[in-house]
Amino acid sequence: MQAFIEISGFKASVASSAEEALDVLSTHIIEVVVTDILLPGMNGLVLTDQIKRNHGIDVIVMTGYSTEYSYEEAINKGASDFVFKPVRFEELLLRLKRVLNERRLNQERIQMLEKLKKLSITDGLTQLFNSRHFYSQLKGEIERFNRYGHMLSLLLLDIDHFKDFNDTFGHLEGDKILVHIGRIIRDCLRKMDTAYRYGGEEFTIILPGTHGEEARIVAERLRSDVAAENFTSGNASKMNITISIGVTQYYQEEVITSFVQRADQAMYQSKQTGRNKVSCIFL
Repeated sequence: MQAFIEISGFKASVASSAEEALDVLSTHIIEVVVTDILLPGMNGLVLTDQIKRNHGIDVIVMTGYSTEYSYEEAINKGASDFVFKPVRFEELLLRLKRVLNERRLNQERIQMLEKLKKLSITDGLTQLFNSRHFYSQLKGEIERFNRYGHMLSLLLLDIDHFKDFNDTFGHLEGDKILVHIGRIIRDCLRKMDTAYRYGGEEFTIILPGTHGEEARIVAERLRSDVAAENFTSGNASKMNITISIGVTQYYQEEVITSFVQRADQAMYQSKQTGRNKVSCIFL
């Protein structure tokens, strides 16, 4: 069987028992396993069950004409196909190709769904997460806070005088500023932090495990980095862009709307007191 499969253009490894097969799976990249039910030691159905649960690999099960094992039993253990002995190699090859083809189609389907999921939660311009995903993620972080007591802080920031910039240089140049600031935000974050384009020229950042005072330091660094950056318009003239940031932290059993509104109030406070500032509101 191994020789026939290799002549047919596939690479194949052989194991003399279920235990040896599991060793092979731990050291090799395998797409499909073909196993007899009757094996020394662990039988093929138990092997199939372990392979599906621990490796997610397709299994073709072989058995003789016997009432002891059924097609349904093999499928219930996770087998992708079932072959009666004596096995015609040509038939086995057809079944192998079908299983491999279905496996690849399924992988492509999973990849496509992942891409669609990413698109649904990503802002197309800045490549940050979008506001829809913000509320979903924030809800999850609040649930973790209420369960484990981990600190949680929130930043809400707005680009200063952005409407004037758009009116002067046009929306295409404004989009470039949004993309640039999105990049600066990503560079300031830890792996556990997440950033979102909240809407228009507003961005928000969720900081799990972060006390309010620590969040203020993060916000100050971000404000400073944006203020120090040289932005250019379409005519290549350099200009300074600044942001106003509001900072707050979450409190036990607080509703999500009051948490976000407090960050918004803090950001508005930065706007009202001169812009290019970080303001904090803590209870």
